[in-house]
Amino acid sequence: MKFLRDFNFKGKKVLFRADFNIPLNKNKEISSQEDWRIQATLPSINYLLEQGASIILLTHLGRPSGKIREDLRLDVVVERLKKLLKKDITKLDSCIGLEVEDKIKNINSGEIIVLENIRFYPEEENNDRDFSKTLASYGDIYVNDAFSVSHRSHASIVGIPEFLPSCAGLLFEKEINALSGVLEKQKRPLVVIIGGAKISSKIKFIKKFLNKADDLLLGGALANTVIAAKGFAIGKSVSEEKMIEDVKKMNLTDIKLHLPVDAIASSDSLGKKEFRIAPIGKTREDEMILDIGPDTINLFNNIISKAETIIWNGPMGVIELKESINGSRQIAKSIVNSDAFSIVGGGDSIFLLEKINLLNKIDHICTGGGAMLEFLTEENLPGIEALK
Repeated sequence: MKFLRDFNFKGKKVLFRADFNIPLNKNKEISSQEDWRIQATLPSINYLLEQGASIILLTHLGRPSGKIREDLRLDVVVERLKKLLKKDITKLDSCIGLEVEDKIKNINSGEIIVLENIRFYPEEENNDRDFSKTLASYGDIYVNDAFSVSHRSHASIVGIPEFLPSCAGLLFEKEINALSGVLEKQKRPLVVIIGGAKISSKIKFIKKFLNKADDLLLGGALANTVIAAKGFAIGKSVSEEKMIEDVKKMNLTDIKLHLPVDAIASSDSLGKKEFRIAPIGKTREDEMILDIGPDTINLFNNIISKAETIIWNGPMGVIELKESINGSRQIAKSIVNSDAFSIVGGGDSIFLLEKINLLNKIDHICTGGGAMLEFLTEENLPGIEALK
């Protein structure tokens, strides 16, 4: 695989895939706390501009399912990019067509054109070869700096490299180096912390690192599924019943696997009713588990304090409520206070770190939780293969 340093970009048109899929607030604006994904890509953009390239930028926003949605146009993203770069940028309302071709034909070195949301086109997620070829015709070199979506076999990720000389951007390279280091030469003990909602999306990773890690800590709703698989009551807690049989096939008695021993439970998920500390297995039928309890926090913190390498993906509870954010907050503080090299991925985990002002205390923030888990599990991604 090649990197930016392997190319001479002077006078070249660069087709640049970024991931600026940023949550918008209720006013359809980007908050200053949410533009970190754009900021992480700026080093690559600035490098290309300094080298005398022109940039045709591709990205997506939300999940429009191959249809035009006015609320998911990239105008607000482009405005933030202009502000961060302190530079004029041309934004087009399409990805293909005569207007696009004409604008790109007349682009000058040092200029940036942003094409409209690539996911407005069903050909993107279908990895349509003709669509990829059309996009590739706009540039001389393709740069992928969107590691966070490189586990997707989409046209802008795996299709375009068939037709153009291709390489990874600086952010992409940084992600690979950090995650490869964990796979190849991590310091031990290696502690893996997994939370969030769906165990179905993380079970392969959990199975692999149950063997690879020294300790595997489970929290969040996915831990409820494991607790249920062990035969303990979870009341009305969120879980994936369809995954229970698969979970039972795991070695649930492995001493490296650590589940919550107590929980914060309530009969209301919106925080409108009383919360209580409940031992695991003692959740009432009308209650749901919303966070890990104090004994679990102490157990997990003790394990984390001895770690040399930590991987964290997914919160321990419902972080939107003040009554059920404490478990995740304490885990985050414990990671920061440890001497371990820390890697964190997943939107909710990063949102929490931003909320409690600890984001810059983590050694490596992975821009894509799903891509991170797939890379660590499979040791490859479709987007990586496409660049080889």
